[in-house]
Amino acid sequence: MATNGSKPHTISTIAELEALYTEGVYPPAKVKETDRITKAYRALVEASPFFALATNGPNGLDCSPRGDPKGFVRVVDDKTIVVPDRRGNNRIDSLRNLISDPRVALLFLIPGVSETLRIMGRATISTDPELCASFTMQGKAPRAVLVIAVDQVFFQCAKAIVRSKLWDPAIQVERSSLPTAGTILAEISGGKVGGEEHDRIAPERMKATIY
Repeated sequence: MATNGSKPHTISTIAELEALYTEGVYPPAKVKETDRITKAYRALVEASPFFALATNGPNGLDCSPRGDPKGFVRVVDDKTIVVPDRRGNNRIDSLRNLISDPRVALLFLIPGVSETLRIMGRATISTDPELCASFTMQGKAPRAVLVIAVDQVFFQCAKAIVRSKLWDPAIQVERSSLPTAGTILAEISGGKVGGEEHDRIAPERMKATIY
C-alpha cells in the first residue's frame, strides 16, 4: 500500500491507483460512452425533471441543482442541449464559473429509474430574447439560457441508486426531523439571520419567486 511520505495509506499517483484497482474496465462501460446524444439518450434527457450541474472557476468548484417539469432540458440536435436558468438566490456561482471556464458536467436523475445519465460539454450563456421567451413559465422568462455543446454522454449503472434506495418511499425522511433553513442560518450567523421568522415566510417567498 502507498505511504506517500508522512501520510500512510494514501494514494497519490496513477500507478498506485491502478495497482489498487487491477480489474479491467467492464466492457459495456466502454461501449456506452458516445460523443453525441443518441435516440435512446435523448429519451432519458427528456424524461428527467432534475440534474446537478458541476462547473469550475477561479474560486473553485461548484455543483448546483437544476429542476423543472420533465423536458425542461431541450435537445436541439445530437450535439446541443439548452437549459433555462431559472430564478435562484442570485449567487450565480455556476454562471460566474462559466465566464472563465465553459466546461460543465451534468448528472440527470429520473424519478423511479435507477440508471442516471451523465453529459459533459461546454456551455455558453445566452440572453437571446427569442430563446429566453421560449422557456417562459407562469408568464416569466429566464434571464439567460445555457447552450451546451455536448462532448461526452453515457449512462451510469443502477448500483448507486439501488444501494441508496433513493426511490423507496419506505425510507423517505420526515422533513421535520432535520434542521430547518432558518435554524441553519441562525446557527451560522449567531442569530442575526434566519430563525422561526425565516421559516414562516420562506414558503410564500418560494411560491412568489419560483419562476
